[in-house]
Amino acid sequence: MPASAVKSQLFIGLMSGTSLDGVDGVLVDFSSPQPRVLAHRTLPFTPALKQELLALNTPSDNELHRAALSANGLVRVYNQTVHTLLADTQTAASDVCAIGAHGQTVRHQPGAFDGTGYTLQLNNPALLAELTGIDVVADFRSRDVAAGGQGAPLVPVFHQGIFGQASCTVGVLNIGGIANLSVLHANGDVLGFDCGPGNALLDHWCQAHTGYEFDNNGAWGASGTVLEPLLQAMLAEPYLHQAPPKSTGRDLFHPTWLAQQLSGYADAHAADVQATLTEFTAFACVNDVLRYAADASELIVCGGGALNGLLMQRLQAGLRKVRVLTSAERGMPPLQVEAAAFAWLARQTVLGLPGNLPKVTGAQGARILGGIFKA
Repeated sequence: MPASAVKSQLFIGLMSGTSLDGVDGVLVDFSSPQPRVLAHRTLPFTPALKQELLALNTPSDNELHRAALSANGLVRVYNQTVHTLLADTQTAASDVCAIGAHGQTVRHQPGAFDGTGYTLQLNNPALLAELTGIDVVADFRSRDVAAGGQGAPLVPVFHQGIFGQASCTVGVLNIGGIANLSVLHANGDVLGFDCGPGNALLDHWCQAHTGYEFDNNGAWGASGTVLEPLLQAMLAEPYLHQAPPKSTGRDLFHPTWLAQQLSGYADAHAADVQATLTEFTAFACVNDVLRYAADASELIVCGGGALNGLLMQRLQAGLRKVRVLTSAERGMPPLQVEAAAFAWLARQTVLGLPGNLPKVTGAQGARILGGIFKA
């Protein structure tokens, strides 16, 4: 379907990632070659919803019932985000072509168990279509997994469109709960995969020991000292040494994993552990940039991790020949990029065009992703 055949070039993207800090929503205009974000809103989860979504990442009692109700609760935050975006821009719901709603990942096991595995994002797109009166595109990752892929990352092709340069290789590092790297070569080739933990372990440790949701600007971590033996033990995690395509999530990098790493460090100062986790997060990414994007001229960082000053400093320290900058310096603020990518993916689905890159995910071929729930 040509782009001119859709009723509008306005799409909404909704992203709630593994950081579990809430929903980022954007209203994007795709009428010109470079997408234009018309509005961005971030709405937090209630503490009860956040806790339940986090709990559902691990096996527990009465999961099906709790997951269904949590999906409804998530969609009500999505709905509030959509209506806020429409009000901010005085846009009618009828003027928006579709909403791309990622859902909340609670399990990610591609290729596991039976050779196919699964990826599970809690969502209720039918309810979202009812509440908003707008077509909803959802369940983007499952088709890629069904085709033998990882189902992630899906954003590298969008990164290529907005950040790629014809004269040099560029790295794009999205640091949400998990960190994923896109390598954008000058000839148009794209590589992408999950590096390892982003904010997930940092936020968990900070919440457990300070009561704050996150380490603001990395200030608490900066007050500590890196525990070198602990750092080296963490960097030995086998996942970090696997070749792409690969993806990960809270299924691996969770509090139990961290507790196992901390065995023998019961007397360590909490700030020292935070400093070490920051270094671990940074150098899991640094090592992959050096391994797969050694010729990159710059590393563009987006996601919540781009707002952590200590983490950005440690990235730059490990990449002395690469300029490390935030996506804001390339025209799109860090908290808008992933939500905008899902607006773009929704547009691809509506147009009947593929949304995955088989070289990135390992799928058997290009696939149209997601299902459409008509308003």
